[in-house]
Amino acid sequence: MTLTRFLAGGRTAGLVVALTMTATLAACSSADSEDSSAGSGDAMSELSAEDGGERSFGAPSGGNDATKAEAPESDTESDSVTSTRTALQTAPIQRHVISTGTVSLISDDVAKTRRDVQRIVDVKQGTISEENTETDDEGVATYSRLVIRVPSSSFAATLLALEESAALRRSQLASEDVTTQVIDTDVRVRAQEGSLRRVEQLLARARSLKDIVWIESQLTQRQSELDSLKSQQAWLSDQTSYSTITIDIERKHADEVEKKKEKKDEPAGFLVGLKGGMKALGAFASAMATIIGALLPFAIVLAVFGVPMWLLVRRTARRRQPKQPATS
Repeated sequence: MTLTRFLAGGRTAGLVVALTMTATLAACSSADSEDSSAGSGDAMSELSAEDGGERSFGAPSGGNDATKAEAPESDTESDSVTSTRTALQTAPIQRHVISTGTVSLISDDVAKTRRDVQRIVDVKQGTISEENTETDDEGVATYSRLVIRVPSSSFAATLLALEESAALRRSQLASEDVTTQVIDTDVRVRAQEGSLRRVEQLLARARSLKDIVWIESQLTQRQSELDSLKSQQAWLSDQTSYSTITIDIERKHADEVEKKKEKKDEPAGFLVGLKGGMKALGAFASAMATIIGALLPFAIVLAVFGVPMWLLVRRTARRRQPKQPATS
């Protein structure tokens, strides 16, 4: 009887111990699940708070406490961006201008003018980005088109030197002020870099696979936006640091060159009149020779057929005349 009571009591104690262990394990599992859920909510809420509520990443409602905890850091970052913009506004503004020009030249020696343009570009520390030169059948340059890049600080001086390198046909100048665009792009790049650093910090603190995958997607998106902003920033820097000038060089026509040369070498006074009279006499002689040359075939025909006919008619007319009687 005593043995039976002992066995029954042992069974009851074992059952109690088993129930106690089961309850303890269930409590630990629930705590771990709550910690994981809270961690995921913290990461999503932090990024949502960073974006100022403009982006919705599906953060759970359980992350409200994490959002409140991260609010001071978000306010600090917002204050940093605001202070940066305020510093840019109060500092002396440097103007950023994109300048372009076009110069059309006329020259009787395109190759020489092309060399003069090259010397001007070298002196102004510029570069030739494009070139197109055309030649005639004899290999003489007739047309040349160049696109040059020069520092913006020497743009006006370069344009003036190019206009004086040959006979100027046309010159155009255009400028676009992009100061606001440059400042805005710089501020956006700094803000995006700060946002990217914060996302990297969140990735380092992530504890679950779900958080890691979600944060990496945000990291990729923000890195792409940053690359796009930096490309725009680099393009603006290049366009404002160097100006573009397009140069067209065209050869004069041969008759224009000859007229200019004759006008330059033409003497004055009596010699001018004598030269003019000789030219007029030569023109008259040339005209008369042309007329005589045109009438000569007709004259030959008349000489061959007309003269015999005229002699025959004259002889016939003499025979028909009556003889007059002699007077005493």
